[in-house]
Amino acid sequence: MPRVTFNGVDVEVEAGSNLIDAAEAAGHEIPHYCYHPGLSVAGNCRMCLVEIKALSEKQDKPLPKLQIACNTVVQDGMIAESNNDRVAEAGRSVLEFLLINHPIDCPICDQAGECKLQEYYMEYGGYESRVDLDEKVLKAKATPIGPDVMLDQERCILCTRCVRFLDEVTGTHELTINERGDHSVLSLTEGAVLDNPYATNVVDICPVGALTSREFRFQSRVWYLSSKDTICPGCATGCSIEVHSRGSEIFRVKPRNNPEVNGYWICDHGRRVPSLLQGGERLSAHLKREQGRFLTRPVRTAVQYAASLLKDAGPVAVIVSPELSQEEAELLKQVAGLLGSEGCLVFRCEKPAFDDDELLISSDRFPNQQGLEVLGMRSADGPPVDCSLAIVAGCDPAGAGPQWADWLEGLDGLLVLDSHKTETAAYADCLLATATHFESGGTFINKDGLRQSFEAAISPPGDAVEGRLVLGWLVEELGSAAGDSAPPTALESQLAGA
Repeated sequence: MPRVTFNGVDVEVEAGSNLIDAAEAAGHEIPHYCYHPGLSVAGNCRMCLVEIKALSEKQDKPLPKLQIACNTVVQDGMIAESNNDRVAEAGRSVLEFLLINHPIDCPICDQAGECKLQEYYMEYGGYESRVDLDEKVLKAKATPIGPDVMLDQERCILCTRCVRFLDEVTGTHELTINERGDHSVLSLTEGAVLDNPYATNVVDICPVGALTSREFRFQSRVWYLSSKDTICPGCATGCSIEVHSRGSEIFRVKPRNNPEVNGYWICDHGRRVPSLLQGGERLSAHLKREQGRFLTRPVRTAVQYAASLLKDAGPVAVIVSPELSQEEAELLKQVAGLLGSEGCLVFRCEKPAFDDDELLISSDRFPNQQGLEVLGMRSADGPPVDCSLAIVAGCDPAGAGPQWADWLEGLDGLLVLDSHKTETAAYADCLLATATHFESGGTFINKDGLRQSFEAAISPPGDAVEGRLVLGWLVEELGSAAGDSAPPTALESQLAGA
């Protein structure tokens, strides 16, 4: 691997890397706007200028002019600097050009707090403007260019990240640069609307406030939000995402770079999954049916009742959802074993059908279908026969039609674990309120067999508890009654701290 000296720090980097990558490996940041590691190199912002003291071991003399780091491939023996006065002056000059016609509306801009124009000005600029406000070129502001994206042409610094994304990643070509000089503007191509399934990625990669999300716009300042790493449950691809929240409310979802799965991107459907999962009529208490009505019970009391309902019964059917985590599915399999059941049946609810595309969207709408198959679980093609009790976890078979509803009505007992009130919940004898995906930690196995872990982004409402904890307690209760050992070792520390 080439060995490079950057700002006096020696590092080894992968062959073919550019100086921005080398600087990062050396613990330094080279300011840049147009460069993005998931896109081609444009080299048009000129913000990443560096001084090359030696091009390689064979060419050890300094280059006379500053070079753009994004398009300078490292060579063995290269020596480069970004922290000297010459580079700093060049950066200040570039910033002054970029800010000549930029509007002074930072206090109302959604990008405030994560704007690279603000950050680099404070770090490298800090000068007084030499341009009167009346002389600035005015361009269109707050223009909707699609159902999810708003364009402010005045804020655009013409980095072309969005144009390259739509040309190189989606291949849909909705945006272009028109006009010349200081009248150049980012705009829609003739007759186009920015409405492809990945459109909101242009908001993520915009380094300033030119492209903003119409859904997130003016909802929260970013410094009030907490970020958690999780996995998108929208389909079997299992994209890595960040969930940004405040309190118990999720405000937005952004992609998290994962070269093995989604790279730097996610689809727009995945961004809407939190509102789908967190909406509806939530369960926030654990319920036991007594004399024809539901009464609230503490979680451990409800679990003990559930265990007593199940352990002395006849054949028990266990119906699970492929949206459950692998930990929840493994515990349900243990429950089935302790009850002498033949195994768990997988119930797939109806979801909007999507076709596989060449990017990220999978026609398999369930995040852990592969995980359940690994556990040997089989599909529930219809209501199971020869059982008097059932456990239904995370799914709503009653909503699938009268055949399932009649089956549930005929059971002697039903335990339901769910985060929402469903048609199936109305038949329950014991109802355990569980957390949604975004309120839980666990593991999914995606369509390619990759096991990925995730953590809770927000807390569940009321007394709702993570499904893996509730099921761990249920295994404890059933296991002690059968004389078996309690939950798996992997959960013992979590159960002890619950």
